[in-house]
Amino acid sequence: MNSPTRTSSLTVAVAVAAAMLAGCVSTTSFERPAAPHTTRYDAGAAATQFGGGDAGPVQRVAPATDATVAWWRGFQSPAIDALVRQALIANHSIAESAARVEQAQELAGAQAGRRLPRAELTAGIGRQRYGEQFLGSGFKVPPFSYFAIGPTVSYALDYTGGVGRGIEQQRALAEYEAHRLDAARLAVSGHAVMRALEIASIQAQLATVDEVLQRDRETLRLVRAAYEAGSVSRLDVTTAESQLAADETLVPPLRASLGVARHALALVLGASPAEANLPALDLGQIVLPAELPLAVPSELARRRPDILSAEAQLHAATAALGVAEANLYPHITLTASTSQQSVEAHRLFDRGKNAWSLTGGLVAPLFDGGTLRAEKRAAAAALKASAAQYEETVLSAFVQVADALQALEQDAEQIRAQSAAQASARESAELTRRAYEEGEIGVIQVLDAERRYQQARLGYVRAVAARYSDTAQFFLAVGAAVEST
Repeated sequence: MNSPTRTSSLTVAVAVAAAMLAGCVSTTSFERPAAPHTTRYDAGAAATQFGGGDAGPVQRVAPATDATVAWWRGFQSPAIDALVRQALIANHSIAESAARVEQAQELAGAQAGRRLPRAELTAGIGRQRYGEQFLGSGFKVPPFSYFAIGPTVSYALDYTGGVGRGIEQQRALAEYEAHRLDAARLAVSGHAVMRALEIASIQAQLATVDEVLQRDRETLRLVRAAYEAGSVSRLDVTTAESQLAADETLVPPLRASLGVARHALALVLGASPAEANLPALDLGQIVLPAELPLAVPSELARRRPDILSAEAQLHAATAALGVAEANLYPHITLTASTSQQSVEAHRLFDRGKNAWSLTGGLVAPLFDGGTLRAEKRAAAAALKASAAQYEETVLSAFVQVADALQALEQDAEQIRAQSAAQASARESAELTRRAYEEGEIGVIQVLDAERRYQQARLGYVRAVAARYSDTAQFFLAVGAAVEST
């Protein structure tokens, strides 16, 4: 066993060597990416108001606030509010993300423990016999039993910063998972609203088709009455019947789409289609949000959860490069132990049975076939990939916001056009029907006018539904807040 003086000298030498090596270590520190300098999402003039008059309700773009709100409440629909809240509680994707956050936080805590000394209690019991070759022929030691117990404390001297960078990496990964949870909550709330609006839209289209079928049946009744009176031919009756049959084919695809949308909503709610208790959804009872909160690009990069998760991933990749750099240098470990040792169990804790040691160990890589330097180069490449992914995520977010704003502008214009087309087609259908009843035109003209009116009505319903859907997409694109349930 080393003497205390020699051991102390060894420890001092190890510490001095560590201090000298520390100046050779180079690590890459993480710097948060600068906020984008651009102030616009589109090269053209940005509209600040959509709709009005025949284009539907007015929507205005307003500066975004940091207030935590339930963005879907802007639709003022108790049914949608209930659906979203149920989805945020029961959705399995959110449950998975929440569990991964917990896992990442625990791993970060486990990594943080490496910064502190490690203490262990060791105990041993055994029976030993030495051979002559070990002690020499002049010594005869009979077999004996031994007993030992005592603590050992070890500490890895983090002069290279590798342990600290490992902790930094795990904490960044935990932050990454936390932002992914926020992104999952936003996505789930968006899916719930989008599916609800889709269901309401299909039901509105079915109601419109039902009214169209009623007009077709009324037209057929008039044609049959005229046929019985001898004023039209059998061909007119057949034509009216064909129109009714053709319009009836609109119903099955809409009902099939309605079923698919209901099943998709059930999945978002974390329930099977048979168990999901879906409320009635009426498009006419859903209010179009009047205020559209829009953050400038630099603020968007600091609030959208997918951008924040990409930033955290970049942070983790930077720390991983620091770990790879630290692995190129020697690792120094200080160890101290004390124990009670005896060949008689009942005298294990007597005075004079104490033994101790204080050591410093250094392990330096000499030859590893290029593994450590290859790992460093791989970490550097991973950092470049994370940086590119971050930039791509930011640009994709800007594109989504620009697309959403353009879609809302076009939706308002489409509603204006569909409103005019519907009014014109309605007037044409009514005039044509009156002219037919007065015997001025044939049934073909009536059916053509009715078909144009039908298409205009369905087009208007779809345009209104598209504006609701694109409004929801806008809230998702700007990273609207989702309050905790």
